[in-house]
Amino acid sequence: MVRYSKLPFRMLVRKYGCDLVHTPMIVSDSFVKSGKARDVEFTTCQGDRPLVVQFAANNAKDFADAAELVAPYADAVDLNCGCPQSWAMAEGYGAHLIGRPELVADMVQQAKVRSGLPVSIKIRVHSDLSKTVELARRAERAGVSWITVHGRTPSQRAEPVNLEAIKLVKQSVGVPVVANGDIRSESDVVCVHQATGVNGVMAARGILENPAMYAGYEHTPLQCVQDWVDISLGTGVTFTQFHHHLMHMLERVTPRTEKNSFNSLTSTAAVLDYLARYGIV
Repeated sequence: MVRYSKLPFRMLVRKYGCDLVHTPMIVSDSFVKSGKARDVEFTTCQGDRPLVVQFAANNAKDFADAAELVAPYADAVDLNCGCPQSWAMAEGYGAHLIGRPELVADMVQQAKVRSGLPVSIKIRVHSDLSKTVELARRAERAGVSWITVHGRTPSQRAEPVNLEAIKLVKQSVGVPVVANGDIRSESDVVCVHQATGVNGVMAARGILENPAMYAGYEHTPLQCVQDWVDISLGTGVTFTQFHHHLMHMLERVTPRTEKNSFNSLTSTAAVLDYLARYGIV
């Protein structure tokens, strides 16, 4: 999740049953060239394992160089072939790559050899699902360790996730397949697994709204909010990051009028005062 799955939030979801976490998507080109970019984009700690570092790349050298740099601190690297944002696709990143199966295979192979780490890919599906199957099979032949499938095409946003497409990929390859898209509750996890036979699920927006989802909570428990406050104050996260995560966590449990009030707060002190006033922390 761009901007959101940074170290403090990863520390939070690990407390609530998340087995494997990804960094935000990091642009490999700038990561390789700039020490400042590396310091800003990638932070970790001893308890931040197992960890997958996700990169955006448009050529094998950049991806392999970046993978080699993080190899001592990560358990796997992931090539983002699913980001549908226009800026990413214009640069040849993200979902642009689902139309370049030969390039994806080369990137997987080189990164795996250079880094010594498992390499995964996260993809969106084609309108012509035979192309998605071919992409997955080429990646498998190149040595990909697992494939995460977001069941929408690059042009789709709120349309229902195509579970049949995810199931088809699962049936077409021998490596593990992870389902992504509209995982918002434990019951969604069960339903998607039953419908597709996948080996795991990945949540993004759902876990932003409820970081305790994998622990079986339907809504963010107050203890989880308290944990986020403690982690944030202890690690010195920016106010924007601190506030935005709380906005997501309280989305389902806060009346509309209160949302407007909370979302307009402009300082950490104001947020803490608000949470204390309503007995949230």
